[in-house]
Amino acid sequence: MITQDEIIEILEEYNQDKITIGVLGSHSALDICRGAKDLGFRTLVVCERGREKTYDIYYRTDGSKGIVDQTIILNKFSDITADGVLREMRENNVIFIPHRSFEVYVGFDRIEDEFLIPLFGTRSMLRAEERDAPRNQYYLMEKGGIPYPRTYKRPEEIDRLVLVKAPEAEREYERAFFFASSPDEYYRNSERMIREGKITEEGLKKAVIEEFVIGAQFNFNYFYSLLDQRLELLGIDTRRQTNLDGFLRLPASQQLEAQRFVDVRTIEAGHIACTVKESLLEQIFELGERFVRVARDEYPPGIIGPFALQSVFIPGPPKERAIVFDVSLRVQGSPGTMFTPYSGYLYGQSLSVGKRVAMEIRKAIQQGRLGETVT
Repeated sequence: MITQDEIIEILEEYNQDKITIGVLGSHSALDICRGAKDLGFRTLVVCERGREKTYDIYYRTDGSKGIVDQTIILNKFSDITADGVLREMRENNVIFIPHRSFEVYVGFDRIEDEFLIPLFGTRSMLRAEERDAPRNQYYLMEKGGIPYPRTYKRPEEIDRLVLVKAPEAEREYERAFFFASSPDEYYRNSERMIREGKITEEGLKKAVIEEFVIGAQFNFNYFYSLLDQRLELLGIDTRRQTNLDGFLRLPASQQLEAQRFVDVRTIEAGHIACTVKESLLEQIFELGERFVRVARDEYPPGIIGPFALQSVFIPGPPKERAIVFDVSLRVQGSPGTMFTPYSGYLYGQSLSVGKRVAMEIRKAIQQGRLGETVT
């Protein structure tokens, strides 16, 4: 595991007047780069050959236009831990911003043991997103008193509608889903998924069986300022998934017919900015505060910067309440967050996640506290 002393040594060699914000070229890189440029930072995007044009051509800086100052193009994202790549980033005084694609393509072992670059956030906590990790998100929610769906250790325990989440056969970082409402249905559906090559028997052993909670889905996108010791709600979004969204637009009778021919997928394709009624905000803030507290206890220094609780609101009595079904422990991945009013209520302008991150880094530099915000 890379130690905090090693990161501080690197920071001591940096010219903090010339910090560069670095990010992997996927997920929410443009959001991060736009925010960095707004606060006067240079930007560097590490790209994979074959998918670099967005960053190296279309949004490359050119005079007063563009947001990407520099690119490093690799044959594959996982090459980011090569000595030469790390050296180039350190020479450019890079502070790196993690997001989901960074976790997926680089991998937690490399991030923890080989990626010797100051990382904005708590490096050791990223792995807690994974449901099969020790002290994972379920553990944190249980310890923090955050309501989450009931989970089942064995198919024989299934007594209601559940959603089974297993690694996809081809892309283990993505999850394949199927429903079941009884042990027999679990075994029938899992055998069909294996037969069709969607999951593997080995992947099924890692599957999570989770109560399916029916409600209105919202993702609460937060920012915790370690410098100010304050929780902020940056915005709220919901997801568009392919090809589930199109399937759900069909009348029920056509859904029954179409399911024989359509392989329904729940791969995230986009985000929709949305709001909730104000009477629910106090509950949303309380959930965020609970998560910040338990994260600080279990993974000191805890949350630094952006995180999200993916939730559903279910009816009362006595009133609607949120159940959290997933957690993001880094940049959440919804650029639409800035089009909700919540950060504007606090700052007088709506902020993107990228801009709020850059604001925190700029403030840390000004206060001589950059070492507190990176690990």
